[in-house]
Amino acid sequence: MSLFGAALPSRTRSTKSSPADVRRNNRQLIFSLLFPTNQYSRADLGRLTGLSRVAVSDVVGQMLDEGLLRETGQAPSGGKGKRGTLLSIDIDRLNIISLDLTQDHMLHGAVTNLLGQALRHAEITLGADDRVSMEMISELIEKMMGMTEGTVIGIGIASPGVVDGGVVKRSTWLDWHDMDLATPLQERYGINVTVTNDATAAMLTERFFGQGDRNMIFIRIESGIGSAVLINDMPVKGEMHAAGEIGHISIDLNGPQCPCGKRGCLETTISGSALRKQLAGASENERKNILSTAGKHLGQALSMPVGLLDMADVCVYGQPDIINTTFIDAAQAYLDASTASTFHKHTTIRRCECGPDITVQGEAIAVLVHYLSQ
Repeated sequence: MSLFGAALPSRTRSTKSSPADVRRNNRQLIFSLLFPTNQYSRADLGRLTGLSRVAVSDVVGQMLDEGLLRETGQAPSGGKGKRGTLLSIDIDRLNIISLDLTQDHMLHGAVTNLLGQALRHAEITLGADDRVSMEMISELIEKMMGMTEGTVIGIGIASPGVVDGGVVKRSTWLDWHDMDLATPLQERYGINVTVTNDATAAMLTERFFGQGDRNMIFIRIESGIGSAVLINDMPVKGEMHAAGEIGHISIDLNGPQCPCGKRGCLETTISGSALRKQLAGASENERKNILSTAGKHLGQALSMPVGLLDMADVCVYGQPDIINTTFIDAAQAYLDASTASTFHKHTTIRRCECGPDITVQGEAIAVLVHYLSQ
């Protein structure tokens, strides 16, 4: 199973699939092989998927008409036969509107292509209280609707907090409880709306356009702290869609009060906001001690999930003044000391190198995954 929901055809079927299900699976499978930048001929896709020539031709023809794929030229000659025509993702005809609700003092959005690459940016400045309202979100969407040049296949919103479907069940950062974003926006614009946890969205960018592989833990340290887990290319959501809430693991039961109700949560001690308060006016030596302690706390919080899931890759995203060598080295040292064994592959903690569009790009990918599942 891939992130796009596709599975290779099974030789033995325990249940009979409907023609619509088969066609959807074939479409997802072909798209996942080409995404983001691969090029294959129809014959290549048939060999890779096991689908018949007729099935490949039928699905590819529809995807070409839809604007998902394009023909990009002739395949290299492989013998006496006729050279096939290469196919790739079409980045010119379809657009996605992607919003990022994690920025300080503003709402940020972008109109993207199918690779999540920003074509146009837009933003709205928040008020003095930094409150985000549905009216502001709609205003930003309206702004971006006027900037699109292709058909919009979906609207995506990346939000901090626990997300279930189109509802933000709880976000301490936004002070939201059971905030349904998808329903009113879908009714207003007549377009599917996808809502994704911000760390999960950013992880998708790292997976496809960074150094991430099929299995990783992704940590996002900004004003708050979030994380996401990818196992065999499938994001882990959890029983109550709250997987990844590492920011609300308490590392000091007598520590500062957290908005979630507990004390000493990771978010109260090593989030970007908390660390900048500690770093204000600190000397160079004090800065190193503060960041080293923060890195140690992250390593402490990671030791259990890394050991439990046998994960070898931990990627940390954040501003370089905080997520730097001092921070990463301290986290790595603690994790090594607490998890090293002969039956686990060494886990590497590394800094994410993706740029500032990491969230809107990843949210666009989430929209695309949802679009292909329909």
